Amino acid sequence: MTSPDDLSFRMADADDAAAVAGLHADSWRRHYRGAFSDAFLDGDVAGYRRERWTERLSARDPQARTIVAEFGGELVGLAHTQLGDDPRWGALLDNLHVAYGLKRMGVGTRLMALTAQAVLDDAPESGLYLWVLEQNAGARAFYTARGGACVETSLVSPPGGDPARLHGSPRGMRFVWPDPSRLIPRAD
Repeated sequence: MTSPDDLSFRMADADDAAAVAGLHADSWRRHYRGAFSDAFLDGDVAGYRRERWTERLSARDPQARTIVAEFGGELVGLAHTQLGDDPRWGALLDNLHVAYGLKRMGVGTRLMALTAQAVLDDAPESGLYLWVLEQNAGARAFYTARGGACVETSLVSPPGGDPARLHGSPRGMRFVWPDPSRLIPRAD
């Protein structure tokens, strides 16, 4: 990428389901190995995610916001948020994924800022939170660098409720931003 200005961001629509699912599946294969079973990750995980994303992006859920990033006409990032998800923690950033080759280029940071703005536009007093796998040290460092605080850990639920899709007993960590405005860059 030559510049962050080469990126564009927009709300996702139903036509994005396959590309979003492909990006999501690639992210899981790269970062969830050891937490999810190899058989699951090496199987049709893209098909599994495509089914969910087709459903999610076709629905007209007024509490859902899915923002995608594009570079050169290709979908390279996504952030899916469920507004008002938790009475204590606020909106759930349920998915944040960036194409592997574009990590550390500001895509995730911009997606988080746009997510924070969507949360604040809907409910100015809302917080923002997400769950990240304990083993995903890179993601944990990214969230910590953006002011997120880990407030608890919990066992991870198996994808689709199938325990065979897990490897061992992975744990997730809840990161919170009580004030999502801290994720939005300030104009100087």
